[in-house]
Amino acid sequence: MSERTGCLVIDADGHVIERPDMWAEYVEPEFLGRAPRMVADENGHGAQLIGDGLTGRIAVEVSSRVERATIDEIGARTGGWDPKVRLQDMDAEGIDIAVLFPSMSFFVCEVADPELDAALCRAYNNWLSDYCATSRDRLAGVALLPLQDVDASVTELERCVERFGFRGAFFRPNPYAGRSIQHPAYEPLWTRAEDLGVAITVHEGLSDSLPTLARDRFENPISLHICSHSFEQMAACLGVLQSGILERHPRLHFAFLESGCGWLPYWLERIDGHYETWRSYFPSLSMKPSDYFRRQCFIACDPDDALTNSVVTAVGDDCVVWASDYPHPDSHFPGTMDVTLESMKEVPKASREKILGTNAQRLFGLAT
Repeated sequence: MSERTGCLVIDADGHVIERPDMWAEYVEPEFLGRAPRMVADENGHGAQLIGDGLTGRIAVEVSSRVERATIDEIGARTGGWDPKVRLQDMDAEGIDIAVLFPSMSFFVCEVADPELDAALCRAYNNWLSDYCATSRDRLAGVALLPLQDVDASVTELERCVERFGFRGAFFRPNPYAGRSIQHPAYEPLWTRAEDLGVAITVHEGLSDSLPTLARDRFENPISLHICSHSFEQMAACLGVLQSGILERHPRLHFAFLESGCGWLPYWLERIDGHYETWRSYFPSLSMKPSDYFRRQCFIACDPDDALTNSVVTAVGDDCVVWASDYPHPDSHFPGTMDVTLESMKEVPKASREKILGTNAQRLFGLAT
């Protein structure tokens, strides 16, 4: 429990940074020649080469041009790959537990070869498990899955939960292999995640190649970032709510991360309005879409999210979690908790305690 906040603090969306040399240690030998490595693209800009394809170009460019602080000051915090340093940084901010997501491994899913995709997911998950082993009661992993192959994804999720104690599965909101998140092919994965008692976490990563909303309208990288992280999450949220996934799996939790929380009240109201007027288009639902969200879904607020109190007022305080985005260059480290408490000064104390800790504890099934 943080002395600064007087309550449990769980970072529902922190990140690790996969150092390029880690792949040589963790990738199976037959796939090593196609493992991720940093290169320069045809314009001399940073990119990640996986197999024969370049990925991560837009993300690298956006990250390298953050004006609030330099990469050396924030983006390269060694806690991204050194768990001992991360724990020190967590202590300095008053964070009890961090739930961990990838950085450049966001783009593993963009490779065309399902076998390579699966091998890279195994390697990343093995490395993340070793990272979390420094303090498994404070560092919680989320499994990277080879979603081109649903059966392989189920197998990898089982391995990560049963062997490593991971507390969720990671999804990009973009379509994989032509399938959106609501596609019936994912039904075995929903069933197994529900049985295992782990969450499905949805997090955008600014793809170079996966279908991305607004890609056809903008070339400016920051315009793409503004649109992709919110619009893709809104589309994924609609898919989950309208398709009946939550009706069929009442114990399965979904979390929508790193897109701000302010869009949620408008989006739930709009979806509910269409449900009331055109209910025949929602044949799998027995209650309002927003009721399913309140029962089973969560959205993350950022440290500087000025709309958190509005979301609590409109939607309630049971479905909002807090996330730092540490150690990415647009995060607020050091000073994450100072920024957070300032942005939450209008949020009632009881609601703030839920958002900072106990909601995430329930979402991920974390023991404290």
